Amino acid sequence: MSDQQPATDLGPDRAAGSGLDHGLDLSLAPTPPMGWNNWNTTNDRPEFNEEMVLATADFFVSSGLRDAGYVYINLDDCWALPERDRHGDLVPDPVRFPHGIAAVADYVHSKGLKFGIYTSAGSHTCSPVGFPGALDHEEQDALLFASYGVDYLKYDNCHNEGRDAVQRYTRMRDALLATGRPIVYSICEWGQNSPWTWARGVGHLWRTTGDIEDTWASMLAIAKQNLALAEYAGPGHWNDPDMLEVGNGGMNDVEYRSHFSLWAVMAAPLLIGSDLRTVTPQTMEILLNTEVIALDQDPLGVQGAPVRSEGGLHVLAKPLADGGRGVALFNETDQAARIVTTAAEVGLPAADGYQVRDLWAHETQKCGGTVEAEVPAHGTAVYRVTAAD
Repeated sequence: MSDQQPATDLGPDRAAGSGLDHGLDLSLAPTPPMGWNNWNTTNDRPEFNEEMVLATADFFVSSGLRDAGYVYINLDDCWALPERDRHGDLVPDPVRFPHGIAAVADYVHSKGLKFGIYTSAGSHTCSPVGFPGALDHEEQDALLFASYGVDYLKYDNCHNEGRDAVQRYTRMRDALLATGRPIVYSICEWGQNSPWTWARGVGHLWRTTGDIEDTWASMLAIAKQNLALAEYAGPGHWNDPDMLEVGNGGMNDVEYRSHFSLWAVMAAPLLIGSDLRTVTPQTMEILLNTEVIALDQDPLGVQGAPVRSEGGLHVLAKPLADGGRGVALFNETDQAARIVTTAAEVGLPAADGYQVRDLWAHETQKCGGTVEAEVPAHGTAVYRVTAAD
């Protein structure tokens, strides 16, 4: 493809000081990936097709999403036919994608964006239709993906035949590396085998939980699971609590702001899961909050973690590259509540005063060391706190 890059020496002896980890180029994901995936809004329904994908790429540009940092346009399950061709290759569904996948990738690239695709580390993908997975076809499929111009692979865990997870995911890593094409590798084994303990150097990100649903209860449970794993994340290796549900209608806007805020403080991938052709202005305001996005994309790459959690009221802190802290005051309860913390509690050094930037109100105030807010039910106040000059 037009933007394919030449192969590089991928030997393990280059791991030290080169951005490579066991051959995997961690510099491909120095901050959590940002983009879009169709699954949360379409599942396997017919509206997942070429028209939707191209329109989404167009909207990324016209809406400012691309300029805000969202770059990946990722296909999920059901893009292929249920049978491989006579050469053993996957075949794009000619109804969904009449011009083929390479043409879609070329269009996405022409917009200054990157293109992602999906398969499973099993005999079949997760759809009940039974699309072929990549188990024992890793090298062939990786070469096909590279020929399409793929920049990102989501690798699922269905129909894995009981085969060892580390071996299955490592084999696809090696197959991707052998193509010579830089491809961000997303391990989607749902946290079943504690990938945070082994997947650094195998993939750039790994799912820590089961699939998210567009409900407050699901989002909250997943956030809590992922918050406990902060020590395992960092530049080039990210905990992934699944894609965003913002704008899909199962939560209200206060809850969606919490969803987006928590994912940002946790340095989670920000993959939009809504149909951007139909979202509300309120949804776009959430997705385009560049100040919250900046917390997620902070180059220090530290996942925020709780410093205090009592009675459903949480104080989360995220160290930032400029020496400040991202601070989230999160109220999971059904009643409004005042949440109070201090500069010292969130890890800031003693100072004569502090600047507190409210990332949703877009206002800056000075304080002597106390950060507090009346937080609505299911709400989250998010701040960037720095020592005043």
